[in-house]
Amino acid sequence: MTNTPTDSASSNVSMRTETDSLGPVSIPSNALWGAQTQRAVDNFHIDRPLPNSFIRAIAQIKATAARTNAELGLLPSNKAIAIQAAADAIAAGDYADQFPVDVYQTGSGTSSNMNVNEVIAHLCEQAGVVVHANDDVNLGQSSNDTIPTAIHLSAVQQLYASLLPSIRHLREQIQQRGKDLADTVKPGRTHLMDAMPVTFGQVLNGWDVQLEHAEEKLRGAGHALLRIPQGGTAVGTGINCHPEFSTRFCVHLSELLGQHFQPLDSFFAGQGAIDRPLALSAALRGYAITLSKISSDLRWMSSGPLHGLGEIQLEALQPGSSIMPGKVNPVVCESTLMVCAQIQGLDLAVALAAQQGNFELNVMLPMVANNLLDMIRLLSHSNCFLADKAIATFTVNTEHLARLLDKNPILVTALNAAIGYNKAAEIAKAAYASGRSIIDVAADMTDLTRAELTALLDPLTLTRGG
Repeated sequence: MTNTPTDSASSNVSMRTETDSLGPVSIPSNALWGAQTQRAVDNFHIDRPLPNSFIRAIAQIKATAARTNAELGLLPSNKAIAIQAAADAIAAGDYADQFPVDVYQTGSGTSSNMNVNEVIAHLCEQAGVVVHANDDVNLGQSSNDTIPTAIHLSAVQQLYASLLPSIRHLREQIQQRGKDLADTVKPGRTHLMDAMPVTFGQVLNGWDVQLEHAEEKLRGAGHALLRIPQGGTAVGTGINCHPEFSTRFCVHLSELLGQHFQPLDSFFAGQGAIDRPLALSAALRGYAITLSKISSDLRWMSSGPLHGLGEIQLEALQPGSSIMPGKVNPVVCESTLMVCAQIQGLDLAVALAAQQGNFELNVMLPMVANNLLDMIRLLSHSNCFLADKAIATFTVNTEHLARLLDKNPILVTALNAAIGYNKAAEIAKAAYASGRSIIDVAADMTDLTRAELTALLDPLTLTRGG
């Protein structure tokens, strides 16, 4: 590693020169990265760096690999200890500004792998231990197995640390409101048209069961990611890697992260394809669709307040118009719906990336990593936002609902068994045309007593079937 300080006349930033296999490269003197990282910084100016959670996952791989290689007698203990210390610091979130490589880089993610290798090597050098970024930090590894493994690790960690707890929070809020509103009746709707009554408790329970099912899919996809391709190296054969490396690596990684990691049965399947990350992406899309349905229902129920459904009132969070005073909009629902649309777009990109598993390597790995972590982050935030600012705080317009139910002609369905479908249809038409309540019209058009009609048409009773 050649470090030659120079000065950049154009930027007045102190520079140094390092040399890689392609020749000399000028690097900012205060940068911890090396020549290969700098080439990527110079080449790619598309979007932004990869999420730090992904970089931390690569660092966890480096720390675990150093421990494993030392145990196998392939790496001197002083180098292994130094590499582990540097990698642990990165995994803890230190030096986050030292990983500038763009998301849209080489499709294998080699630039990000070398970025971590080079920063670790420089940190070791600062600690008084000279290590080589390729020969020591990257020992027994390739970008082609490290980056897919880092996708698995970062996604699993964020899934369990962020998304699943946020789902639990949302479901608890829904369950509590369902209990609170178990006997509060509202009109049911099919085709957006009036239908037989339901309770808010039934509606909320339906949402909760949807979320439960989506959560199960996410947990299943997360569990599948615990099988990792680390040890396949360049093409899945494990060239330049100790035969026991992958098994021992998984044992140490499991100790480090508290999850039971195992080698994939076929490294070719984990490097030439991204089926398991794709399954997580699909599960995230499915969850987003469920969340979209819930948000859409809330938005419709709160529409109005005078000329819409007006069944509930969402918390007023901000003025809704720059020209119409007093207008308040369902901003939480709209925010969530945009997130859900974005998730489905990101999933489509992951699906397209999964098609680029050409022979022994998928070549869209950094974008897949970025999209999965973005999806998890966005959904985690939206879950909590929806739970705290919509589910927990909406109020029910009970008087308005009572008036709607009183004049809902579909309630006549409950009279079918007593008077027949055709007679019930006549009553419904008459009630709708006159604007009178079903019970008043039915009292005029049938022989049923008012007491019988009251019992048959009780909205709460009608929500219980039978």
